[in-house]
Amino acid sequence: MSTYDWILFLHVTGAFVFLGAAVLAWVLGIAAALRERPSEIALLLGLTRTAAVGFGIGTTFLLVFGIWLVVDVDDYSIGDGWILAALALFIASIVIGALGGSRDKRTILLAQRLANEGDAPNAELTAAVRDTRALLYNLASTVAGFAVLALMIFKPGAP
Repeated sequence: MSTYDWILFLHVTGAFVFLGAAVLAWVLGIAAALRERPSEIALLLGLTRTAAVGFGIGTTFLLVFGIWLVVDVDDYSIGDGWILAALALFIASIVIGALGGSRDKRTILLAQRLANEGDAPNAELTAAVRDTRALLYNLASTVAGFAVLALMIFKPGAP
C-alpha cells in the first residue's frame, strides 16, 4: 500500500468511527426515551458518553488525515469549495452535537438523583429524556455529519 492509501484508509476509518458514534448515541438515546425508571435512563444516557470517545477519535482521524490528504494530493486545495463546505458542516455537526450532549448531561444528573431517591418514574425526567429540542440538536448534528460524507464521496467541483 502506498502512503496515499494509508492516509485515505485512516481518514475513512475516522469517518466510520465518527458516524458510528452518532448511531450509537441515537440508539442509546432512543432506548432511554422508551424507559420509565430513572436508573435505566441514567444507565443508557450514561453509556452515550462512550460515544463521545468515538467522536473524539473520529474527529482526530478525520481532521489529521483529511488535511494530510489535501496537502498530499496535488488536485486538492484547502481552498476548494467542497473542502471548505465539508469543514464548515463538520464544525457545525460538532457544535450542534455538543449542544444536544449538554442537554443529555443535565438529564443524566436528574436521572441519577431520582434513581438514588427511590427510582420511581418521574414526569419531569420523562419530559427531559423525550425533549424535542435535544432530539432536534442531535438530528441536525447527524444530518450535517452525513452531508460531510456526501461531500467527501461526490467532491462537487473537484477535477
